[in-house]
This record gives sequence, structure tokens and C-alpha cells, in this order.
Amino acid sequence: MTTLHVNGKDHQVDADPSTPILWALRDTLGMTGTKFGCGAALCGACTVHLNGQAIRSCVTPISAAAGQKITTIEAVTDGSDKVGKAVREAWVRHDVAQCGYCQSGQIMSATAFLKTVAPGKLPTEAEIDSAMAGNICRCGTYARIRAAVADAAKTLA
Repeated sequence: MTTLHVNGKDHQVDADPSTPILWALRDTLGMTGTKFGCGAALCGACTVHLNGQAIRSCVTPISAAAGQKITTIEAVTDGSDKVGKAVREAWVRHDVAQCGYCQSGQIMSATAFLKTVAPGKLPTEAEIDSAMAGNICRCGTYARIRAAVADAAKTLA
């Protein structure tokens, strides 16, 4: 039994300690906002926050997350997270989503990044691109993603 602290609550997960966080979230806890993409930490669809850092949940075992804070897309987009709210609203303004499959991972990476930007500092395009690298969008909405992250940063500044 592993205790996972997800979105501010403790959950008991009866799974092998090597089970990826992704499957504990989706299959055991019913939190399906985090998506399976590649299973090899290459696409970013499974991104969650572990102690505020964006990680790939498809390759991170639950044993590595025991006693740590896991934040999922469900918590970031529920309206209570100021940065998540700014990102979500910018996503809508810039009509980022097309098929939508990668969006939870994109939003999680953008949110983790914007929480590290110094207050009042606006990130450069290169900084945004670097922060979002590793998040693949099969629809190719990268220009809209970059614009939305920059817009959210302005909102938060």
C-alpha cells in the first residue's frame, strides 16, 4: 500500500511500487485528465507536478512520489489555482486546443513554468519554447501555445 498525496488529499494506492503514477491516477483514483501518450516520457501528455515540478507520470513510479505532493490537471484547472486560471483563460483566448489530447500536459508544463518566472518578469519566446520543449502537439498549435503562455504571463505580471 502506498500513500499518495494528490491535489491536497491523501489516497491509499494498492499497487506495485514500480507502477507509474499515471496508472495510479487513472486506474486506481479515477483521475482521467492526465493522458497516456507514448509511455516513454517523450510526448508530455502525462505531465503532472511533483512538488511543483513538471514530471512525466508515465515513467515515474509511485514509490518515488510517496510523501510528495502530486498535482494533476484537475486541481490546476478547478479555478482555485491563480496561475492555472490565467493559463486556462489564455488557452481559450488564443484558441489553442484543436484535438485536445495533449492539452492537459501542455497546461501542466506551462503552469509549472509560469510559477518559476520572477514576479513582474515576462518570459522571452526562447524561455517559453525551452519550458515547453518535450510537449508534443500533433496538431501543430505551437505558435498558439507560445502566445497563450506569454499572454498568461502578462496577466500574472
